[in-house]
Amino acid sequence: MTGHRQFRSAATTHVGLVRQINEDRLLDYPDAGIWAVADGMGGHRGGGSAAATAIRELETLAAAPARLTRERVRDALDRANSAIRQATGDGEISGCTIAGVFAGEGKAHIFWAGDSRVYRWRGGRLDCMTHDHSLVQEWVDAGALTADQARGHPRSNVITRALGTADQVEIDFRSEDWCTGDRFLVCSDGVWGMIEEPAIAETLSLPLESVAPALCGAALDGGGRDNLALIVIDRA
Repeated sequence: MTGHRQFRSAATTHVGLVRQINEDRLLDYPDAGIWAVADGMGGHRGGGSAAATAIRELETLAAAPARLTRERVRDALDRANSAIRQATGDGEISGCTIAGVFAGEGKAHIFWAGDSRVYRWRGGRLDCMTHDHSLVQEWVDAGALTADQARGHPRSNVITRALGTADQVEIDFRSEDWCTGDRFLVCSDGVWGMIEEPAIAETLSLPLESVAPALCGAALDGGGRDNLALIVIDRA
């Protein structure tokens, strides 16, 4: 668990119970006020390398003295996208999702591409702050599937937006007031896909140092069918 007077955070990652290699990566920089999870696309060569590239570019922001902004985050992820594309051979596909939060001017600035998620837990209520870029989410939006049907659908792993899969990638952003007592969860689908949201909300009520291992254990108990990465963030 790390942090200073403004923020505290706790993070963990696990290969899961099925896959042989962990292709999830995370960025946990409470002193700089930025956190992110990148999920290397399973089954694609170089997914772990793609995720590491995305996190490495965001790390440059954490190390720089300049204020964090949407433009700087977007530029870093554009560089990551280009680097992933350049490292991918002809006819190959390599990519990763990205989801994260950075702090600035009393707000939580949330960014994402793919189906990694950011949740906010406030006063016992859990809200998903991101909207998946996935085929099943498009079907849910169109009314062809319910959210419950989408969770277990055989096409739930089809991502419609990710770093490294096109020459240009659009990063979605939203900004919300970051109130004292708010708790954020950044996680890959190996977490939210294995744990029902009511159980996530209940677990987020635990002391900070207990949340990450409890969520990891719950994801493994839920099947552990994918790599998982998660970060829990408090504003003091």
